[in-house]
Amino acid sequence: MVKRIDSPAPLRVAGTGAASPDMRSTVQSLAKGFRVLEAFTADTPELTMSEVSLAAGLDPGTTHRMLATLAGLGYVTKIPATKRFRLTLKVLDLGFHALAHQDMRAIVRPYLRDLVGHLGEAASFAVLEGPDVLYLERVRAGHSRLGVDIRVGTTLPAHISAIGQSMLAFLSEPDMARLMTADANRTHSYQDKRSVADVMPALRKIRKKGYAVAPSTLTEGLRIIAVPVLDADGHPVGAISVAAPAVRTTIEEFEASALEPVRVAAKEIARALQASGSTSI
Repeated sequence: MVKRIDSPAPLRVAGTGAASPDMRSTVQSLAKGFRVLEAFTADTPELTMSEVSLAAGLDPGTTHRMLATLAGLGYVTKIPATKRFRLTLKVLDLGFHALAHQDMRAIVRPYLRDLVGHLGEAASFAVLEGPDVLYLERVRAGHSRLGVDIRVGTTLPAHISAIGQSMLAFLSEPDMARLMTADANRTHSYQDKRSVADVMPALRKIRKKGYAVAPSTLTEGLRIIAVPVLDADGHPVGAISVAAPAVRTTIEEFEASALEPVRVAAKEIARALQASGSTSI
């Protein structure tokens, strides 16, 4: 039997067990969508719309809209010839992506530490998340901050960052087309307002060279070298970047000292990810 929930549980702050003090900062429609997903359990893997409504504590109209939205996104499917719904395997992607990122961090961290120890500069590893770069790991040289606040979990538009461009340059044409569609009409607070189309000439040069070298778009006076981590098909599964203050070295000196170690690290990370099964390299 599906148990009715007459009133939703209060939103709680992770790690506190207490209700959120400011409901104005929450998106209730998103919360309702997750309540619909959570209505499906091991005991009730298939539910009618009415059963979902009862389990999620939502009215029929809201439940219908939520199911239609989730079905459109591919997380729920309607079983043919019945009035029942079930979750799709796409739901598993949410958890698998998080687990894969944790595996990647553990694999990548030693290589970044070696780079920092060898070069004395900050090193980062990032992956593409749609049109954005997501930083998964970062190692600084001592307590140096380089004037830029990049942390694990930081995201920014991929096409305006050297580490993002190093990956975008190796995307297939269909993937790039999807990226340009996803990026259309997006706004952000970063000073660099170039579009994906604007950086296409730079991406072609990066693909030819195999790496990106450019001034930081976040901090003046900082140079970045970024090398993609490519799978066996040449698809970017991530990228490494190293940053150095421009006052400390010329661009020629920076490339001469940093490029080869970063390239070697990218290849070793690719082999390590393949061996671990963390990606389809």
